[in-house]
Amino acid sequence: MIPQSKGKMYLSDERGYNEMPWFRTYNTFNFGRYFNEHKQPFGALYVLNEDVLAGGNGFRMEIETASDIILLPIVGAITVSTDDGHNGLLEAGQVQVLHLIRGTIFEVRNPYENDLVKFLQLWIKAPRATSATLTTFDLSHKDQLHTLINNDTYSLSIGKFNGRAETTYPLKDKAKGVFVFNIEGAFEVQYRLLHNGDGLALWDVDAIEMEALSSDAIILLLEVAM
Repeated sequence: MIPQSKGKMYLSDERGYNEMPWFRTYNTFNFGRYFNEHKQPFGALYVLNEDVLAGGNGFRMEIETASDIILLPIVGAITVSTDDGHNGLLEAGQVQVLHLIRGTIFEVRNPYENDLVKFLQLWIKAPRATSATLTTFDLSHKDQLHTLINNDTYSLSIGKFNGRAETTYPLKDKAKGVFVFNIEGAFEVQYRLLHNGDGLALWDVDAIEMEALSSDAIILLLEVAM
């Protein structure tokens, strides 16, 4: 492993949390009524929420600044609609990017009657419009990172790893930072230990080395403008 680089940990059990009978949300950064002076945005990334919705339920939100909204189901599927006409189903193994301008309202719903769904939301400030995209990926191809999105502002990658498998992520643009989010299992990333729901912000680094410490561990990397 290379020497420890500049970084900041965002521990899972220190995330913001809000629960209702039909909904749970865990907030890595400040969101809604949750505020912590140490949970400010990382570059253009300002929302990273892990959400759980009960069957038949949903929520609506209004965008306050032009952003790319990334939606990534972890368990099950969600329906996504906006007041400017988008409407679609998004399943585990897919990632959706929507560029929404200020004032746009979008809605996420659980299409199942009884089953819970879990998904990630990432909001990235993006003043310039980007095309809406839906990308399908296959995590059965293990021990490698799959690039899901790549544009001038950010690049998103995901991978599923066997225990003790290692990989290196070379930055596409060394002026950017990388936010690492551990979806499942345990990883060592740049000499830091990450468990489920932990995040790690890294900057002033050329490449990132990581090792899975458990079987079927899943990790998400966002290289983003600072």
